[in-house]
Amino acid sequence: MKKHDTILKITQGAMIAALYVVLTWVANALGLANGAIQVRFSEALCILPVFTPAAIPGLFVGCLLANILNGCVIWDIIFGSLATLIGAFGTYFLRKTKFVFTLPPVIANAVIVPFVLRYAYGVGDAHWYLVATVAAGEIISVCILGMILKVGLWKYRKVIF
Repeated sequence: MKKHDTILKITQGAMIAALYVVLTWVANALGLANGAIQVRFSEALCILPVFTPAAIPGLFVGCLLANILNGCVIWDIIFGSLATLIGAFGTYFLRKTKFVFTLPPVIANAVIVPFVLRYAYGVGDAHWYLVATVAAGEIISVCILGMILKVGLWKYRKVIF
């Protein structure tokens, strides 16, 4: 990879991380970023690996920073960020599918985050209830908002990415 390409990828990743942090802060200010039902606008960015692999570390770092800045407990910082990383990798590997690429972040968060909510935060709801609510929030964030974002960016993908 040429030096210019490396700088471009690092810059793209940093911009994605910054966007993730800001969008999570907005969702948190509205009371939507944490808890059993989470609609993080930032999770819509999980479709960006469709456009560039630079989104993978950008999403991970953004989620890590957002969780730290929002005062999340260490287990949420670690495992919530890993869920986003796993979802981003899955999206990248499924990027050539029409809709299936939206599912890895939903599945990763629906599997991991309920354990964080129960054991790190002491949320007393039933495990499968938490799976359903986390999945619902991710479906809104990734499958709906993320697809809207993808459609909006598609025309400009060669310019932006």
